[in-house]
Amino acid sequence: MDSRQAIGQSLKAADMVCMSYLGDMNDQELQRRPHAKCNSLYWQLGHLIVSEHKMVSQIAPGKMPQLPAGFAEAFASQPDPAAPTFSRDQLFEVYRQQRAATEAALAQTSDDQLDQPSGIHYAPTVGSVFSMQATHWLMHCGQWVIVRRELDKPILI
Repeated sequence: MDSRQAIGQSLKAADMVCMSYLGDMNDQELQRRPHAKCNSLYWQLGHLIVSEHKMVSQIAPGKMPQLPAGFAEAFASQPDPAAPTFSRDQLFEVYRQQRAATEAALAQTSDDQLDQPSGIHYAPTVGSVFSMQATHWLMHCGQWVIVRRELDKPILI
């Protein structure tokens, strides 16, 4: 297994965990906050999508599809807005488009390129930016579990 394959497997594992936690939640449930001082799951999902788009665009210019009009702006405000601009299904579709582009950009990146500086202080190499796409999503999953428990959703993982 090479570096790209290892990172790719991490992306797929994170996708499996995250989509398992979010897959049976509806629009209203995604509006829940795990705590009064936390953003809603809806906002977190949009934030993760925008972050992935921005980070991967920095290391692989022109490889990411454009976000829908108003998408980045909808997830820039904090606290998150009371009325969602995009539906759950729209968020999931934009996520799938962005993640597919991330995976394609990773596949087109050489081992030497993975070691190149990214210009991002918290993910200093191109390889670490790709890895961050899995870990960033998983960092938020702990909050999603809290909401799932409050909603009496099944324990999945």
